[in-house]
Amino acid sequence: MPQISALPAALRRALPAASRSVTSLGWITAALAAAFWLAGGVLGWREALIAALALTLVLASAVAFVTGRQAYAVHLDLARTRVAVGDDAVGSLTVRNPGARLLLPALLELPVGSSTAVFELPRMAPGAEHEELFRIPTQKRAVIVVGPVESVRRDPFWLLGRRLRWTDPVDLFVHPRTVNLQGSATGFIKDLEGLPTRDLSTADVSFHALREYVPGDDRRHIHWKTTARTGTLMVRQFEETRRSHLAVALSTRLADYGSAADLELAISAAGSLGLQALREQRDLSMLTQDGILRSGSGSMLLDGLTRLEGTDRREGTRELAAITTDAVPNASVVILVTGTTPTAAELRSAAAAIPPGIRCLAVRCAEGEPPGRRDIADLTVLTCGSLDDLPALIRKGTA
Repeated sequence: MPQISALPAALRRALPAASRSVTSLGWITAALAAAFWLAGGVLGWREALIAALALTLVLASAVAFVTGRQAYAVHLDLARTRVAVGDDAVGSLTVRNPGARLLLPALLELPVGSSTAVFELPRMAPGAEHEELFRIPTQKRAVIVVGPVESVRRDPFWLLGRRLRWTDPVDLFVHPRTVNLQGSATGFIKDLEGLPTRDLSTADVSFHALREYVPGDDRRHIHWKTTARTGTLMVRQFEETRRSHLAVALSTRLADYGSAADLELAISAAGSLGLQALREQRDLSMLTQDGILRSGSGSMLLDGLTRLEGTDRREGTRELAAITTDAVPNASVVILVTGTTPTAAELRSAAAAIPPGIRCLAVRCAEGEPPGRRDIADLTVLTCGSLDDLPALIRKGTA
């Protein structure tokens, strides 16, 4: 009884796979065969019965051709799964016949993003190996899904096609292009003694004043010369310092940019600034209107930037600055990276959202514009028209 109940379920699972194996020409052939069998049986047409028999034999031969074991050992290898825009992305596809039988020719399909590469697999003797090399274009930033590799075995009439999957898909990250800012940002994010705040502390490195000793104070901070002169125990009081923390706020709002190329330039500029902070082992927070990106390492940061897409959201540069202030209250430097659409008034409003004591800089990205600098109140605004201009602009912005 269990076997009888299991049979319909097995058929239900097999039917979708079988239907996917039939080509459009195969469906037409099957429909014609059925029509001829019906016409020959009902009307007694001998010619229709002969045509039905011929089409049935063709379908049977197609089934026999694609039926049988296919035992391939397929290995998909990408030389690198993370490359920058314009770098070479190459890979290899190795197929081996691990069985003891001859394998007939077949096709291998390798999806690469929205395209599909097709490789012709020759007849393979037992133990034979076949290798195909391929190159993936990397003209633009993207996460390209490579694979899965599937074999397609068709009959000579192209009525049926048996498709089998051999590998899992692999993600290829095409990172945005970045430039090295070594020597350009030195001194911009200062961390010699930290940045003093107005919060007083009994122990730090930024000396503020002397006050009378109260029980509980650390005796190591007693200033003995003043104590001897006044006859009263006096201790040092310090200003709390803040460790240098760079917050890069990147706008992904399409309305802030004049073109898609401007947004790509902004993403590259933000990535360059973030990588420089990581090289200098400084605290880094990378944000967009959608929140904080993971930036624990260079690869993690670039992976997050690679996944970014422009949005049509309403929050602009002013709201982005407020989001940054709320998300990174301990930032010592904030860099707003945006396009040329925000006006001077909007940039001034964005800078006003940054609390006093936090240095703020804006980088406006517009492909092809000449580099420049101007000051809007306390905000330094840099115009970047090419990623190669960024190191000099950072030097100019910190001068």
